[in-house]
Amino acid sequence: MGGWSRRSRGALGMGLTWAVGWAGVGFVIELITEFVPGWNGALVDMWPQTLAVPGFLGGAAFSLVLGIAGRQRRFDELSLPAFAGWGALGGLLVSGSIVASSGVTVPALVVSLVVTLLCAGSALGTLALARLADDRELMAVGDNLAEVGLTDGERRELLDGR
Repeated sequence: MGGWSRRSRGALGMGLTWAVGWAGVGFVIELITEFVPGWNGALVDMWPQTLAVPGFLGGAAFSLVLGIAGRQRRFDELSLPAFAGWGALGGLLVSGSIVASSGVTVPALVVSLVVTLLCAGSALGTLALARLADDRELMAVGDNLAEVGLTDGERRELLDGR
């Protein structure tokens, strides 16, 4: 499979994953606005759909940013602040288009800030899940660690310095 098709599939997968997560948050908000007395759900009555769309776009944009900024690095080599920053950058790409299409208004800027913060948080969650998956994979391989040791040439190089 070519590089572009693999990257496109990854961006689609990241976008769909974030969309599902954000729709779940929207579902919880929908339940709160429906069943908690005093909460008025009239402002937005379709929270799952309202959050799923920017979640998809944010996940796809984050995948693009990660592909450029995090190239040639493993998940254990990436820092949490850098990952959050890349997520926020992806969120700014999405929210910038929202602001550009609706004009610079206070509601557009608030939506931009919320989308940017949600993208940063989603990026942190993505890194945490990826590291958890890596740890489980290493634990599954852990039974064969004795077989993984240094080769004779590596031992000599380490001990002799040659």
